[in-house]
Amino acid sequence: MSVVPVLAAVPLNDDTVSPGVLGFAVFVALLVATVFLLRSMNKQLKRIQAPREADLKQQEWERAEAAKAAAEKAVGKPAEKAAATTATTGDAAKIDKPGTAPADDDEV
Repeated sequence: MSVVPVLAAVPLNDDTVSPGVLGFAVFVALLVATVFLLRSMNKQLKRIQAPREADLKQQEWERAEAAKAAAEKAVGKPAEKAAATTATTGDAAKIDKPGTAPADDDEV
């Protein structure tokens, strides 16, 4: 036998307990408190300064450029100058090192 039909069959009278006005007031107070807590949480979340994806990509690019510049400085010849020399000669092996005489590659 199930308990639910038996409870549903019990008639409500003065001796039966019900939530009443006090239960309703507590429920409304909890609802109002929840609304204020959610509003406060949204304000706090808006104040967070989380980096955006575009900012992260920009920082990554800047770090790569700084690393490239440091590598160029360590080698002593900027990449643009090396690329220009390669473009004019057509061969990366023909790039002259600083302080050396240019190679004579006209002999066949």
